[in-house]
Amino acid sequence: MTTRKTGPQGWTPEQLGSLEGRTYVITGATAGAGFEATRVLLSKGAGVVMMNRNADKSAATIKRLQQEFGTDVDVTAVTLDLAVLDSVREAAARVLENVPRIDALLCNAAIAQVARQVITVDGFESQLGVNHLGHFLLCGLLFERIDASNGRIVVVGSNAYKMGLKRIQFEDLNFDRNYSAWNAYAQSKLAQMMFAYELQRRVRAAGNGVQVRVCHPGASRTNLLQDTASTFNKMVWSTLAPLIAQSAEKGAWPEVMCATEQGLRPEALYGPTKRAATVGPIGECPLLALALDQDAAAELWAISEQKTLLSWSPGVDRVQASPQRA
Repeated sequence: MTTRKTGPQGWTPEQLGSLEGRTYVITGATAGAGFEATRVLLSKGAGVVMMNRNADKSAATIKRLQQEFGTDVDVTAVTLDLAVLDSVREAAARVLENVPRIDALLCNAAIAQVARQVITVDGFESQLGVNHLGHFLLCGLLFERIDASNGRIVVVGSNAYKMGLKRIQFEDLNFDRNYSAWNAYAQSKLAQMMFAYELQRRVRAAGNGVQVRVCHPGASRTNLLQDTASTFNKMVWSTLAPLIAQSAEKGAWPEVMCATEQGLRPEALYGPTKRAATVGPIGECPLLALALDQDAAAELWAISEQKTLLSWSPGVDRVQASPQRA
């Protein structure tokens, strides 16, 4: 695929050529931007493996996609609950058993603005557990398969990374003392982005061919807040979304671009470029230095290895400890 300049109109799926023979794995694909990204990839002839929490919703989504693209469309599903590390391990094992090639892993699934503190079965604040730690483990377990095809890892971040505390609260990752739905969400998205940039640095140092790209969907009309946000926040968003947000389809374009387009810079952020990077043409967005803090990223990586019981880095053999419950 040749490199293209996005130009003043930004990147759109119309710039994509055929993706036949390529396979994309995406988390959280039954609705919102993940579903729309799946539609775009399938429309270009790619195979897609959806990793979703709800098996019934996966089946309904596959049926919906078959109605649109035909019964021979190459789409399958693996059940994955990012909030449960054992589920991540089991899902990754199924992917490795059944998917011989991964051209890109799109880390799309997320939860946001959980109204009250929720701790996962593994002991993590839920947004950090789902958005960062679950994906950290999944990336580590699938990395060798992605590396074998010189593939990509796409991390879907958020403009929230530059809000909230604007740092990783290492002294209290779970916000046991000062829980705030917004601050915890912002931390989880900053953690995702720090991990992605640190992974790219390690890939480069190891001489691997994997590309790591970071994007954000802007303000998009999705159901992200439906299951977790407070009633008040849901009401506010339902009122504002029709006025300020773009469609879920456009919200998917940055991650599809990062999964397919050549010539993108590694330590960059891609997404909508207008109105404070919430809507508009897709291209490179301003990136604050806090997301590129290498000391914080190294500390986060070490803590993430400890909490997921997986020690991994590009060019280094994976060492997985046996899960232990308290």
